[in-house]
Amino acid sequence: MRQNPTFTVYAGPMFSTKTSRLLLDIERAKHQKKRVVVFKPALDDRYSTVEVTSHMGWSYPAKMVRDAADVLQALTDEPSPPDVVAVDEAFMVRGIAEVLIWLFRSGISVVAATLDLSFSGKPFPEVERMLPWATRVEKCASVCVVCGCDAYYTHKKHVSGEEIEVGGPELYEPRCFSHHIAIDNRPEIHEG
Repeated sequence: MRQNPTFTVYAGPMFSTKTSRLLLDIERAKHQKKRVVVFKPALDDRYSTVEVTSHMGWSYPAKMVRDAADVLQALTDEPSPPDVVAVDEAFMVRGIAEVLIWLFRSGISVVAATLDLSFSGKPFPEVERMLPWATRVEKCASVCVVCGCDAYYTHKKHVSGEEIEVGGPELYEPRCFSHHIAIDNRPEIHEG
């Protein structure tokens, strides 16, 4: 068993540097001569179908997967077990939490970048399952497009009812608490 694996989760809204941080961790692991396998959801073909790519243009080769079974098959096909498994947009990969937990418990380090809340303020189930196992969780902030404050929520410009819909700035924007309608849903407080 590998000693002292880590399980890092970068979580936050759109445009909060989650993928960039994941790519920096991959780069560090490569400098440490660790064997890294990277996955991205097949659903996310915004920039590339063969690389994880950040909004800043950084990229790294990745395997496209639909679900946890695809991840397990890809790892089985590898010539040797990885030291690190990285997953971008983890919330989009059905069953990924159980696989990442199993890999971590097997001694493999894990890095995941993911939205944690949908545009409607609902936690993604895969993220809820993996967070208790994480050895490090970094809540990433973006910048609210309305006021410039730290933004921890994703606003969907055109609500279609789908909780997961792939898009970029044409569909989503980061918002702070006060400017996100689904999050800042407090009743008015009346003094009496």
